[in-house]
Amino acid sequence: MRHSFDPEFKGTTMLRTLTIAFALLAAPLPLAAQDDPLPSWNEGAAKTAILEFVAQTTAEGEASYVAPDDRLATFDQDGTLWVEQPLYGQGFFALDRLAKMAPDHPEWKDTEPFKSVLTGDHAAMAKFTEKDWMAIVAVTHAGMSTDDFETIVSDWLPTSKNPIFDAPVTELTYQPMHEVMDLLRTNGFQTWIVTGGGQEFVRAYANDVYGVPTQQVIGSSIATKYQMVDGKPVLMRDAKLFFNDNDDGKAIGINLFIGKRPQIAFGNTEGDKEMLQWTTAGDGLRLGFLLLHDDADREVAYGPANGLPDTKVGTFSEALMDSAEQNDWTVISMKNDWKTIFAKGVEKVK
Repeated sequence: MRHSFDPEFKGTTMLRTLTIAFALLAAPLPLAAQDDPLPSWNEGAAKTAILEFVAQTTAEGEASYVAPDDRLATFDQDGTLWVEQPLYGQGFFALDRLAKMAPDHPEWKDTEPFKSVLTGDHAAMAKFTEKDWMAIVAVTHAGMSTDDFETIVSDWLPTSKNPIFDAPVTELTYQPMHEVMDLLRTNGFQTWIVTGGGQEFVRAYANDVYGVPTQQVIGSSIATKYQMVDGKPVLMRDAKLFFNDNDDGKAIGINLFIGKRPQIAFGNTEGDKEMLQWTTAGDGLRLGFLLLHDDADREVAYGPANGLPDTKVGTFSEALMDSAEQNDWTVISMKNDWKTIFAKGVEKVK
């Protein structure tokens, strides 16, 4: 038997103590002991739900533990990750491109819906139907290769302008949502964008803006054709809708492209309802979040849930609020839950 006064025993004990101490210092701290991973969030039910979800799904031995290969999170884009008022970012792109193409199409001056766009008739544009927008998309998004389209989008992004904030669309992303995506990825979750917007449009900037690789973007898409051009294979964009990734299309798209049900999903409108239903209907701990735009000072207040103004863009109805209550989804109040809104400190034009 060795005693504490034995020099060899004391040296061995000290070495063991130092080894344990260094191991503890090197080990990752529990989530609660780390610096706040969501500094742009106010303390409240939404922030707590996100932090507890990450802790419970990543701690081995917990009943809600999720294996790394199954850790999936899905995010709508327009109105959830960046501003969608007064028009979707892709809508600004389509209108700008239409104006740029107009000199080569003099017939548009007398043809709707192009005439209203070119004359700046905002009252008429506000009444555009889905058919009108599809006509605009057909001439501005098709008739080119996927590579050429990506180049056109990439060149347009830094020149884009949202009139409410006088800033490019890529600067109007929400800092609190960046933090959520970073937190999830740090803890082994794949973050997917599931958007009603154009898949190739979002893929042009998803990695640079959100850190989401192109293969983790699911969106609406137009038909493409494989062709040989100058001896090289290209995918040519056709003026026909191939897949509508909105409403029930989001659940279908998740199953089609991911093949697994997410554990957590974020949206903000009626078009995201089925994605949240599909996500939270699975076994184990699964959460759904809806962002309510109720901050008229820092962003735009609209809904019309809770008596907010109704808009054609981004409908959060009382019925959706009821669905949130029935399904135990968390409603994020932009006004009350977020300390900061924009990643780059953008402010509304006064």
